[in-house]
Amino acid sequence: MKFRAEIDVMPLKALLDPQGKAVTRSMKNLGLAEIQQVRIGKHISLEVEAGSKDEARKKVDDACKKLLCNQIMEFYEFEIAEN
Repeated sequence: MKFRAEIDVMPLKALLDPQGKAVTRSMKNLGLAEIQQVRIGKHISLEVEAGSKDEARKKVDDACKKLLCNQIMEFYEFEIAEN
């Protein structure tokens, strides 16, 4: 069976997000001062072949831990759906 994973990787809340800070400052210049605390991350979509949703979840979790996310600086969350 094929499954689709939608993964969000974000910087840890305790760490400085320089890109997010720069965007937050730029919001004021655009007349959008009410937008604050911007955090910039990445979104990853992928397909995985697996026998079950639980197996697909494990494979995606392994991919996040081993390659897609630097767990020292980032955290991740994902959803799995049958494709």
